[in-house]
Parts: sequence; C-alpha cells; structure tokens
Amino acid sequence: MMQSFDAIVIGAGVIGASTAYHLAALGASSVLVLDRGMIGNGTTSQSSGILRTHYSVPENIDLALKSWSVFTNFAEYLGDDEASCGLVKCGYMITAPEGDRLSPLRESIEHQRSLGIEVRLVDQKEAQEILPIAQFSDAALTGFEPEAGFADAYMTTTSFIKAARRRGVTVRENINVIRLLIEGGKVTGVETDAGTFLSNTVISTQNIWASEIQGWTGVSIPLKPERHAVLSLEGPKPYTYSMPVFKDLGSPGMLYCRSYGGNQMLVSEGVVGDALNAPDTTQGDIPLDYILDVGAQVAERFPSFETAGLASSWTGVYDVTPDWNPVIGPLPGIEGLFVGFGFSGHGFKLSPAVGKILAQSALGKPTDVSLVPYSFERFASGALLVGKYGLGAVS
Repeated sequence: MMQSFDAIVIGAGVIGASTAYHLAALGASSVLVLDRGMIGNGTTSQSSGILRTHYSVPENIDLALKSWSVFTNFAEYLGDDEASCGLVKCGYMITAPEGDRLSPLRESIEHQRSLGIEVRLVDQKEAQEILPIAQFSDAALTGFEPEAGFADAYMTTTSFIKAARRRGVTVRENINVIRLLIEGGKVTGVETDAGTFLSNTVISTQNIWASEIQGWTGVSIPLKPERHAVLSLEGPKPYTYSMPVFKDLGSPGMLYCRSYGGNQMLVSEGVVGDALNAPDTTQGDIPLDYILDVGAQVAERFPSFETAGLASSWTGVYDVTPDWNPVIGPLPGIEGLFVGFGFSGHGFKLSPAVGKILAQSALGKPTDVSLVPYSFERFASGALLVGKYGLGAVS
C-alpha cells in the first residue's frame, strides 16, 4: 500500500527544513521531506550566513525582521535547549560614497527606522571606531544596524530538521523525485526512484533544481542558476567576531564581508555572477584574475589586507529570478502545488519566516505577510520586486 501524507516537501535545505518544521508546528500530522542528496548539503552548505534586515525592497525587510526574531531566540523557538543556529551578533554596517547609491541607501535606512528597527547613521570617525581595520575617507553615508550579524546555515537546517522529526516529520535522503502526480489539475503525490508517495499538498523548496517543475507541470519557471565565488583572505590584522559584517556600496563589486575567525575575512561580490547552463553545485574554478581583482577592492577599504593571502575559497550557486527576488506560495494552474524558489542568495536570512508562510499557505491558513508581492504572476503583470542598488546586490 502506498503511503499517504498531509504534505510532502521536496528539498531539505534550510527553506525546506523550516517549512517542514512549521507544517508540523501548525498542525499537519504527517509530513514527508524528500531530498536528492543529504540534509543541507546543496546550496545551503555554501551560504555565507549573513543576517541583516537591510533591504531596498520593503517586503523583504518584514521577512528579515520576523526571521531575525527567530534566530535570536532559536533554542526557545524550536523548544530544544540544544538547538543552535551558530549566531554571532556583531552588527551590520553599510556605506555608500557620493553617487547614485546614496539616496537609495538613505531611503532604505529611513524605511527600516519607520518599522522600529534600530539603525543609526555614523560619521567617518565612528565608523572607523566600530570597524578599525577599515578606512572611510570616501563614505558619504554609513548606516550601522547593531541587531544583525551572521549564523551557520548548516546548523540552522539540521536544528529545524531535528525539531521537525521530534514533531513526527519523516525525512528521506538520497531520493530523487521523478515527477509530480497530477489528476484533473490537482496534485495527488510524487513518483520517486524509491516508490510513489501520495499527498494533495506538495511544496517544492528545490532551490536551483526548481526548474524541474517545468518538466513536471509544463509551467515555465523563470529561474537561472548562477555561480558566485567566496574567498577567505588572511590578513595581518584580525577581523574579530565583534567587528560588524560590512557591505561596501562604493566598491565596483559591491563587496560584502565578515569575520571568518582570527585574521580571516570572508568576502564576496554582490553583483551578477556566472550563469550556468544547468543546476550544479560542484565547485567551479575561481580564476586568479578574479581573486586579484577582489583582493584589490578589499585593499581599498581595508589597507592592511593589501598583503593578505588566500586562505580558502569556494563557489556557491544562486537560484536567480528575473528580479532577484523569490517566488513564494501557490503555483497557478495546479491545485495543491506550492513553491519557494528564486531566493537569489538571500534565502538563509529569510528562512524562518519563509518556511512559516509557506506552511501557512499550504495549510490554507492566513499568512504572516502578504504573498501577493512574491506571487508567480508578478512576472507576467510586471509588478516586479526590483532592488534599488541594481541586480545582484542587496535586494
């Protein structure tokens, strides 16, 4: 006899793990999670883990704020004293020089403040005191958000999964979904390489593999996988855990960086990456030219890092939509199919809230935030969620 479930989640990355937990917490009595690999081993494992509420898209601020309240209260939220997301609360600093990014930054900070988020403007002298290894001679506007930082995406994912299992959720790894079962425009389950599982509610949190939905349903999925490189640079001066995550709107690559422990800095560009022809999380080559270019940009802002060496590096893959913002909620035309894809590099920081609203939507409950801005239909209607700093940056 085929097993039947209240809901099936495809994908056990951080969004899928959060969704599964919230489905069970909101009353779904039987939930199945299926993953093509191991829990959190896809794009989640490549995350830089930065947490902030700074966005130029107002809707994202709400999701980030709701998620931050979970990250700062993680063990209690999951009802597990041992649960940890690896949070380092070091603050988030963002700076812009004179030019076209100045007024969008000012508007974004004002919007954050209107929501009661603590963000203060700091002058060059105070910025230097907060982040002494950087120089701010070109900074026309710098914002500092003390209630921000970074966390560990893998720890977060496994904690959500553990809490979900405790609530009766079944998690199956190394299982490929071959197709969706659809009858009369309604989902009835999934066929996998380990058999058929039945459910009238299926939630895809497949990240870069969400394009598979197109083959299953015939619905065109606007998604491109894009590879980004992350470098760990070892400098002569420490970038301590008490120093903030830093976003540099003045650098050509709109760099973001954070402490990676000791004298190491984790750094990457916040611009459009290399498009891939197919979803693939295998490590890509990072050209020496790229490393030298990013190193030169880092040295402009962090003078001591002019002599930094490359300690390690990796590539991560983003699931990018045309407006660099996610699709969350029902997929039109197929009853019972819900999706969360296209996070374009900022899925981790939104994952607690996204998992909850996906679960609420799938269970027919009111959602904590409106799903209208994140609807699939926006690409046809033109109501895009476009960030004010340009594609690939802080949406």
